[in-house]
Amino acid sequence: MQPQFITGYAPVNGIDMYYEIHGDNSIPLVLIHGGGSTIETNFAAILPLFAKTQKVIAVELQAHGRTSDRNEPESFKQDAADVAALLKHLKIEKANILGFSHGGCTALQLAIDHPGLIHKMIIISSNYSRAGMVPGFYEGMENVTLADMPQPLKDGFLKVNNDPAKLLNMFNKDKAKSIAFEDFKEEDIKSIKSPALIMAGDKDVILTEEIVKLSQLIPNARLIILPGFHGTLLGEVCSIKPGSKQPEITATLIDEFLNAE
Repeated sequence: MQPQFITGYAPVNGIDMYYEIHGDNSIPLVLIHGGGSTIETNFAAILPLFAKTQKVIAVELQAHGRTSDRNEPESFKQDAADVAALLKHLKIEKANILGFSHGGCTALQLAIDHPGLIHKMIIISSNYSRAGMVPGFYEGMENVTLADMPQPLKDGFLKVNNDPAKLLNMFNKDKAKSIAFEDFKEEDIKSIKSPALIMAGDKDVILTEEIVKLSQLIPNARLIILPGFHGTLLGEVCSIKPGSKQPEITATLIDEFLNAE
């Protein structure tokens, strides 16, 4: 029997934002997915592990999955404002934030723009500068098409929103968002006061030196690098390995970080 959870749509900043609430605890853990993704494609393997010990709020960002779109480009600043508005809608004054990939960039922006909302934060496989990606990433992004999008991500979108036109729209907006990526200012990252856990795989699309530098820029940050590719430590749909214990390991490490004094 599948555990029950709450779903809903919040009217925030001109869109209807889809969210799910699993488990229970005083300080919720908010999960922010990466580009091209849904709650399920990024977090299906690890979300039930988190929900055993805490309340989890998983969201889908502008144009992704079940969340509607606005007639404006995607941006990390807007995504952060949307998450902040969702928390206000749910009457949550403070939360733990976990962001994966582009979701980690959104979490960084949230910590910069809305610091009072964050208790602790976990940034997984996210860059803060264009130089932090594997060589050729942004140049290659100029020429990608929907055909190049990983099939599990396309299938995941259509599973929850069976509209190919909306899939293409989300892809085009994500592509434009990636191409337009601007470096975070180091002084803004240094201003983050919340305790942070920075995680990545050792064969990630984010350079290891970028991950290390990010952990050094945030004043109260810890660093964990595990063996694996982009998303392996979460059990993300494109990198999940049958029988892998990495989601359990990751959930345990994050649980200890959140519960540490």
